[in-house]
Amino acid sequence: MVRPISPCLAATYPASGVDVTIVIDIVHVIEYCWRAAEDLHRSHPARANWVQATVRAILDGHSARIVAELRAEHAARARTRQRKDGIARTLAYLDAKQPYLAYHIALALGFPIATGVIEGCCRFLVRDRLDLTGARWSLTGAEAVLALRAVLANDDMDAYWAFHLEREYERTHASRYQGQLDLAA
Repeated sequence: MVRPISPCLAATYPASGVDVTIVIDIVHVIEYCWRAAEDLHRSHPARANWVQATVRAILDGHSARIVAELRAEHAARARTRQRKDGIARTLAYLDAKQPYLAYHIALALGFPIATGVIEGCCRFLVRDRLDLTGARWSLTGAEAVLALRAVLANDDMDAYWAFHLEREYERTHASRYQGQLDLAA
């Protein structure tokens, strides 16, 4: 089942029995806003102020208004032959992604709106360890290495090691000899 965060999403995917929610990474939206700001404003402070106001409006659920404003600015510049690629590209991107820019709903539902943390974590845990020239990993071996790397990265090694020793004792000693030996006093 598709879980829409905007009305357009429900029609996007056929019913497949899988919950799908699409939210465009806000970092990508910010990058495109900077492209438009470079065409709209000469000074860096003016660009930064425009990007801040624009991204805030998009986060508050007003992406349609931003698209309309950029469309009007693009049309005005086309009449004066001052067309700029940054505005055009940002307009095309935001217009195409508009159904997936419902950040106000995503944030209210507790969904992440930026994947930088997730991508960084995957790169740190997976790629930096497993993507080595000539390395060959079995699924079991890779899972074990990644689990241990996650334990180390989260600073949980002491707790994990105590748990591991307890399970090892249960597996190799306590379960094998339970009930076989009587205590002598």
